[in-house]
Amino acid sequence: MTPDTTTEPRRARRSAHGGRRATRPKRRWGRIVLITLVVLVVAAGGVGYWLYSSVDGNIKGVDIDKAIGDDRPQKLPTSGQNILILGSDSRAGANAALDAGHVSGARSDTALVMHIPEGRTKAVAVSIPRDTLVTRPACTKKDGTQVPSAERVMFNSIYSQVGPACVVKTVEQMSGVRMDHYVEIDFAGFKGLVDAIGGVTVTLDQDIHDTSSGLNLPAGTHRLNGTQALQFVRTRHGVGDGSDLGRIGLQQQFMLALLSEIKKQDLLGSPTKTYKIADKLTAALTTDSELASLTKLADFGRSLNGVDPATMETIMLPVQYDKIDPNRVVAAEPQATQLWKAVRSDSEIPESAKKSPAHGG
Repeated sequence: MTPDTTTEPRRARRSAHGGRRATRPKRRWGRIVLITLVVLVVAAGGVGYWLYSSVDGNIKGVDIDKAIGDDRPQKLPTSGQNILILGSDSRAGANAALDAGHVSGARSDTALVMHIPEGRTKAVAVSIPRDTLVTRPACTKKDGTQVPSAERVMFNSIYSQVGPACVVKTVEQMSGVRMDHYVEIDFAGFKGLVDAIGGVTVTLDQDIHDTSSGLNLPAGTHRLNGTQALQFVRTRHGVGDGSDLGRIGLQQQFMLALLSEIKKQDLLGSPTKTYKIADKLTAALTTDSELASLTKLADFGRSLNGVDPATMETIMLPVQYDKIDPNRVVAAEPQATQLWKAVRSDSEIPESAKKSPAHGG
């Protein structure tokens, strides 16, 4: 197999302590989890369903089963539910105004596996850093073109090179975990969600001045609109050592703040707000064909009624700096193997499997 080195330019940085800093993955797994949960919760409520049934056609579907075929891990009877969630960073259309950078095409900017154990009372989200070097399996593009397997491929390049089904196949083969569903959301959906609920309140312990994201906030309490919320969860400069792996704390803080706002506003009791949220999100939503309608989302959402998003555990796939290219990371062993084994068997994840040598702190 031929190494694939045609990925994004190297953008390594060093921390103030002289250590190697992670590359610049714009990791937004926290808000992607939130958007997905909100979609499912709104669908599950069924309140004012007739108001937003007209947005059903907004949802785009991908037939993952047909694209991958039988070359997939076995679905175990105790494996719960596993959803691969991707955040697209396309700068086309509405997304072009949401970032000062210039990025061609679309990439899977954020990737995580949401595991919902059997019994569905809690959830675990495992994020995969976008700069992780992986082995991409042989895949078939949407147009039928066959793409051979390749080693040392940067994870976030797979989406743009081969398509979402190949990302699903890659995750399944690296983890041994069968994905039950696929959900993809782009930038614009998150901004629209925050604006639709009138903003989200966060409290900062220190000033944030990030010329890259454009966010300038003094310490204290702030009500963020959609654009500011995007800047907040993308901020890395001036926080920790400035690396992308180190921004996890801000994303977790915002995730909890948004969940609190949703609960406080009782959105499911307001058909008007329910419609606004459903309209914004479905326009930015792509799912596997089994979920590609509001009716199917509602059925799946109702099956998750016992899950409390506030208790969801968020874990980054344990990674370490690559020995050949320190601008990239690779899965750290034996931690990664332990983590995926726990997800497969629907068992408690050991603390040792949650520790990543490359953490950006």
